Amino acid sequence: MILVVFFASFLLSCLPFLHSATNHSISTSICPKSFVCPHLAPSKYPFYNASDTQCGLIKVNCTSYGGEIRLGRDSYQIHGNFVSDSSIWVVNNMFEKLVQKERCEALMYNFTSPSPLLYSTSIKPFITLYKCTNNSTYDARTEAYFHQFNYNSYNKCKDHNFYYKYSISNTTILSDLPPTCQVIRLPVETGDHKVLNKTNIFSLLSSVFSISIKLSPSCDKCHKEEGQCHTPNGQFLCSNAKMEKTHRKLTLILVLAGSAFILILSRLMFIIWRRYKTNLPSYYSSKDDISPNNEDGSLFYGVSVFSYTELENATENFDPSKELGNGGKRAVYYGKLQDGREVAVKRLYEHNYKRVKQFINEVKILTRLRHPNLVVLYGCTSRQSHELLLVYEYISNGTVADHLHGELSNPSSLTWPLRMNIAIETARALVYLHASEIIHRDVKTSNILLDHNFSAKVADFGLSRLIPNDVTHVSTAPQGTPGYVDPQYHHCYQLTDKSDVYSFGVVLIELISSMVAVDLSRSQDEISLADLALNRIQRCALDQLIDPDLGSNSDAEIMRMITSVAELAFQCLQYYSEIRPTMSEVLDVLEDIQAPGRIDSVKPPPPSEASDKTVLLKDFLPSPVSVTGEWHSESTVSTTLSVT
Repeated sequence: MILVVFFASFLLSCLPFLHSATNHSISTSICPKSFVCPHLAPSKYPFYNASDTQCGLIKVNCTSYGGEIRLGRDSYQIHGNFVSDSSIWVVNNMFEKLVQKERCEALMYNFTSPSPLLYSTSIKPFITLYKCTNNSTYDARTEAYFHQFNYNSYNKCKDHNFYYKYSISNTTILSDLPPTCQVIRLPVETGDHKVLNKTNIFSLLSSVFSISIKLSPSCDKCHKEEGQCHTPNGQFLCSNAKMEKTHRKLTLILVLAGSAFILILSRLMFIIWRRYKTNLPSYYSSKDDISPNNEDGSLFYGVSVFSYTELENATENFDPSKELGNGGKRAVYYGKLQDGREVAVKRLYEHNYKRVKQFINEVKILTRLRHPNLVVLYGCTSRQSHELLLVYEYISNGTVADHLHGELSNPSSLTWPLRMNIAIETARALVYLHASEIIHRDVKTSNILLDHNFSAKVADFGLSRLIPNDVTHVSTAPQGTPGYVDPQYHHCYQLTDKSDVYSFGVVLIELISSMVAVDLSRSQDEISLADLALNRIQRCALDQLIDPDLGSNSDAEIMRMITSVAELAFQCLQYYSEIRPTMSEVLDVLEDIQAPGRIDSVKPPPPSEASDKTVLLKDFLPSPVSVTGEWHSESTVSTTLSVT
């Protein structure tokens, strides 16, 4: 009976796939070959009219004066006609304002390619600039280096000097650049209709330029075969009406072959499961009571086993007044054992396979770890118990989330020095986990506990995974909390230690802003705090992100540290994991940022009266928001934050 149900469900699950396959020809055939906006010449793929349904790669919003396109986070007004099917003249109004005001942000403007999976972009004409960080050790050497090539310099920006030579579309990059310098390309005036002052960099820049679109090899081949490029779920797909008939036949063959294979495989799995069943915990089969480490049930993966009665008495029969937090599928209660130890008891309500697996996973992970910034697991219930219970040390001062934007939030309690300490201690815990070949997979402020000294302890290892050092990643369905999930992991299903780095980047932004990771009341493109932060940082509007209660406006040292931490968070939040730093590198940077301010000498404020009722291992109800769209802030030049 089980096999019949399994086979039927498999066939039903294939129906949407078959239906979508037949619809590819429909979606391809209804796309017009060209479209026209007012005052513009007809345009073709990869551009498409916003009124059409995804008939290209770059959407054009037609207006009464022409049209607009959007690449990444920037909007561009179409200037004149399309140069070709893959090139267009545009105006960037934001860049124009920065140039007119001679703002340093204009010299660091980032013209990025938003979808490298399908195409890349380039600007023309452009000028090559070299942005060099002010550094007393290198300034004289850097000046001498560029002087030998007759480069002009601009040194009116606070943190950087810029070197340039007027040359339209010069693609040559100087070799052996000083270590503090980076390459930037910006649109430049051609000089055809304007007398240029080559000693003033701003007079050379232009807000009107051409953007060229180069299709990726796969997408170019697809387009030449009259197909449409798509990236559903982050995977490349070419829809081609001419091949749909062949595809449907092939799909049917694969479905039938797959069905037969699944039927055989399920039979084998059923036989194996029957044989393995007797060795599973009592949560799978109440008939067995065999501990994996000790047959008398006194140990479970090396930790103490508590009876259900003992924990029931410790929590006064799970008195609602003792409840520290409730996440719907689990709850945490304050308790006191007979030996006087104060504990937090996590109670898992669901007894299904997934919940038991997380229960065992958390026990196995925590029993092999010992670190001052990780929560201590005292034990769990035995297999004779009818409930899944985990027993932890009791942490009295709630979570970081409680103090930032929860029931314990107080502008005067969680000062910037304390937030720096929390960031460093959390980073130390994650460095230790990664060195132990463990990825946490659910790093968030509600999983960072605070004791009475405001020391951080990372908790909740139910979703953690073990990845050996000789393995670059594991392929697994994305799990975690919306707003913290690594977008590349979400799209590619490949979990790495850089996934924790991304989540930690969100934590850093929360420490800076005191905002929640996901807020449905914010505008659509800023519901995710990561998107909001990347937007603010790229626009050099860091002041709009900082919690005003931190006192950065009146304390230059605090502002310096917050700016540096924001720069580090920006690196952690990059879409591609290869660009993000490791947790060890993150920790080194944080400790370097803290050192000049001697923050570790600052004493935390005393715990509040409400600390006895704060949440341990708090699990919030899952948000309806999930990580969906790709966003990109990396470029081939630089992704470093600079505030002038």
